[in-house]
Amino acid sequence: MTDVYDESAATEMVEAYDFLLKFIVIGEAGSGKSCLLHQFTQNSFKEHSQHTIGVEFSSRTINIGEKRVKLQLWDTAGQERFRSVTRSYYRGAAACLLVYDITSRSSFLNLSRWLADARALASSQLVTVLVGNKTDREEEREVEWSEASKWASENDVHFIETSSLTGDNIEKPFALAARAILLSIEGGQLDPEKAGSGVSYGDRQLRRIASGSRLSFSMGSVSSGRTRKGIFKIPGYLTYAYSYFYAFVN
Repeated sequence: MTDVYDESAATEMVEAYDFLLKFIVIGEAGSGKSCLLHQFTQNSFKEHSQHTIGVEFSSRTINIGEKRVKLQLWDTAGQERFRSVTRSYYRGAAACLLVYDITSRSSFLNLSRWLADARALASSQLVTVLVGNKTDREEEREVEWSEASKWASENDVHFIETSSLTGDNIEKPFALAARAILLSIEGGQLDPEKAGSGVSYGDRQLRRIASGSRLSFSMGSVSSGRTRKGIFKIPGYLTYAYSYFYAFVN
């Protein structure tokens, strides 16, 4: 009996998107970075979360207006002993979520150091969103919204408060950063073909380019149409090897 190859079915199995964007999620240990990503990618709160060792990788595809965008998400350890390893993953990032805990003033006071590292190592067009996490613990707040908003304005970054527990505003920092990146591509400030930009074309956009279609950017609302991927953990002892590999291919 001859097997029939269904090309359309095989094509559907391949996730199609217009752009691939590299995001890094940084900040002090305990600020809720892993829980933030888990809520965003899995639509649930991560119970009994432990400190990240090295880095963790996950992804999710979202729609920004007419564009389908795949976010490559790198969750980095906030502990000082992993700093030299995790900083290697900043290279070529298009967006940075700079996370602090609104109930921990120390996590807020160290933001400048984290931002300086990201800007020194990531894309020159890096889009940064300051994320104040754990708004569900309002009674324990140590950092006022007004203070964080002022810091964000002074450092030329976007600012949003969220709750990884309730999911409040969990979509906004990712969508805000992705939209800003697409606008930079549309305006010519960011070139997906340039190494280290943190952005690359997906199959859908390449097909449009090959067919001679004009690049179309509609910056509408974020659609609920999306795919989620699980979190892939990279053990600490492998992060060194992967760092060299990632640097080589990018």
